[in-house]
Amino acid sequence: MTPPVSQSQTNLISKTIEQLRSFCQVNLQSTWLYQECDRSITDVVTSNLSDWQPVELNAKGHIAWKGGKQVLWLVQKLLVPQDLQGYPLTGLSLRLALIWWADAAEVYVNGELVQAGDLFDFYPRVLLSQSVSAGDEFIVALRLVSPGHDQGALMRSHLIYESTDYNHPDPGFVADELAVTQLYLERFAPEKLDELAVEIERTNRKDAEDAERVRQILLHLRPSASIGGSKFKINLLGHAHLDLAWLWPVSETWNATQNTFESVLKLQKDFPELIFCHSTPALYAWVEEHRPDLFAAIQEAVAVGKWEIIGATWVEPELNLISGESIVRQLLYGQRYYQEQFGKISPIVWVPDSFGFCATLPQFFVNAGVEYFVTQKLRWNDTTKFDYGAFLVAIARR
Repeated sequence: MTPPVSQSQTNLISKTIEQLRSFCQVNLQSTWLYQECDRSITDVVTSNLSDWQPVELNAKGHIAWKGGKQVLWLVQKLLVPQDLQGYPLTGLSLRLALIWWADAAEVYVNGELVQAGDLFDFYPRVLLSQSVSAGDEFIVALRLVSPGHDQGALMRSHLIYESTDYNHPDPGFVADELAVTQLYLERFAPEKLDELAVEIERTNRKDAEDAERVRQILLHLRPSASIGGSKFKINLLGHAHLDLAWLWPVSETWNATQNTFESVLKLQKDFPELIFCHSTPALYAWVEEHRPDLFAAIQEAVAVGKWEIIGATWVEPELNLISGESIVRQLLYGQRYYQEQFGKISPIVWVPDSFGFCATLPQFFVNAGVEYFVTQKLRWNDTTKFDYGAFLVAIARR
């Protein structure tokens, strides 16, 4: 019988995570100034900030404004301090982490456009400096356009100071390691949570040196919990889910596709370890026709293993009501395109947003060279619960 998870253990670990992050992260949500009118970036950076209004956060902690393609400008001046709660910042890289709900978004640093996004590309980590010094100053401005169907929102804005030396990680990185370890132990080794909590409580002095002490605890714990060894490994793969049409015209999908794919390639230059996947042959075909330069860059990324082609079907289809012939052609056109343009087919049907699945799917998939089926809509049910998160299906060939 799995022992229950103690709330006191969870609270202690969660407080430690929050404390570690406070040494190198700053929440900016309440410090923005705003104007609800469109203007040029030149007007913004030369304007008197005393003429701007301080934002008000809603109950969710968001900065919200009217829907219907309305423009909101946000601006603030950032000054790098010597330290945060005693943790020195000099030499660390500095990023601005944002989450928005906007039809279009532009991020300017000192008057220069450094990032653009939309409803799909909405979670950037903008590099402000590769190595900061105390007194460095940045003027950051955001131009946000609300969706046509909904109000807009800036949901998160954090400054994050990060170490670029993997042998000496910053406290925020250690906090992330601790958070992942906590989730892992709660699920697979709850008896180890008590050991982790006791060790943290024993060494916790609530200062910047906590990060190194906590990391040593995690490194000591890993072998006994089978974390980081040969038995278990966590792999993360970047993905962008792009609806071809929903609450916007198809032309906006095309713009989102270009922006997303270009953003990924830029991120891979910044983070060489980033591997990305996308699942819609139809969008690759659009890019091939209209942006051959971008398509060539994607082909190169696929060839060197930094971009995975997945999906197998031409688009992400409805898979509950359509005919078998439709399913066959989805697979035929999708896999044929992948084979012709990338030299291989996809072994994975990727349908996280399809709402239903007919019982005949396995026979279609196996005959199309598909080995795996990925979704998450099976869990969108409050009545008939699906029993498994991962499972194998045996298919008899005749």
